[in-house]
Amino acid sequence: MQTKDEYVAKLKAQLDEWESDLAQLRDKASDASDDVKEKVDHQIAELKLKWDELAVRRDRIADAADDKWEALKDEAEETWAQVKVGVKDSIDRIKSMFS
Repeated sequence: MQTKDEYVAKLKAQLDEWESDLAQLRDKASDASDDVKEKVDHQIAELKLKWDELAVRRDRIADAADDKWEALKDEAEETWAQVKVGVKDSIDRIKSMFS
């Protein structure tokens, strides 16, 4: 069983990994046409909204009392699973713009 701190660290690591992936894609987009740049920016903006939601949930878990965080974790896991699929799809769409 994960501790609250381990769980929060796992969420932060995933968000950081995605941010790194997007930074690489932004670099690629800087050399692309204006149309591709606009599409990439749009996809990134959509992802940012999802990440912000996850970051809020992560912060709620981090701030929760030790005996209350498990309930928040269950909610976060459900949201996390949905967002993870959406983020992967969005990153794949952005990558396909460079193929």
